Amino acid sequence: MTDIQGSRDKPQPGESKHSHLLKASGITGSMTMVSRVLGLVRDVVIARIFGVGDGTDAFFLANRIPNFLRRLFAEGAFNQAFVPVLSEYRSKHSHSEVQQLVNSVAGILILVLLVITVVVVAAAPLISIPIAYGFLDEPEKFDLFVQILRLTFPYLLLISMTAFCGSILNSYDRFAVPALTPALLNISLIGCAVLLAPYMATPVLALAWGVLLAGVVQLLFQLPFLARINLFPIPRLNNSHEGVKRIKT
Repeated sequence: MTDIQGSRDKPQPGESKHSHLLKASGITGSMTMVSRVLGLVRDVVIARIFGVGDGTDAFFLANRIPNFLRRLFAEGAFNQAFVPVLSEYRSKHSHSEVQQLVNSVAGILILVLLVITVVVVAAAPLISIPIAYGFLDEPEKFDLFVQILRLTFPYLLLISMTAFCGSILNSYDRFAVPALTPALLNISLIGCAVLLAPYMATPVLALAWGVLLAGVVQLLFQLPFLARINLFPIPRLNNSHEGVKRIKT
């Protein structure tokens, strides 16, 4: 059975590179399958509890914004720039220098995303006008969209940091934890839909809270595993760090 800590993700003595790759692919595939099954359950639960209406329209549109932007900050250009630098530091530098790189990158990433998040949350009514233009004729629906956007947008910061942590774990052959992490979003949405929505004046806001809760849980879930490889990120604002400069360019 695969160890969730990832200790068996590393090549064992006598294990070929090919067999190690197959094992890593099997771990990632099985964890992804768990997330996909939970995603199906999530969709069924949301459809059953909330159905089709203004609330779900507002939620799905608002939730697309941070999910679209995370492709840039979490899974796109940033990840493509960070992973090669991290791999080089791991192979050519000391562990303490790798830690400094992780701390510096974490500090800059958090600062940039925090500024973006604060601006969007504060200016949500104005930002929502071009995004949810079709809702302007329905003030209640538009106001609901603004509320949901303010709750879900901080997920961008949380999921970007989660992806940052996951890329470190993957670089150190800890594949299971990052692969399992997306399932926590589905679990959070299912839980909030079932347990929280019945007690809220506007039930669909439970889904927005579910997204925010998932971001916190996903990030916290990965931190102990980073601590076990002595790479727990301690954010430092060091824009002059050589690795940070390379990532930015």
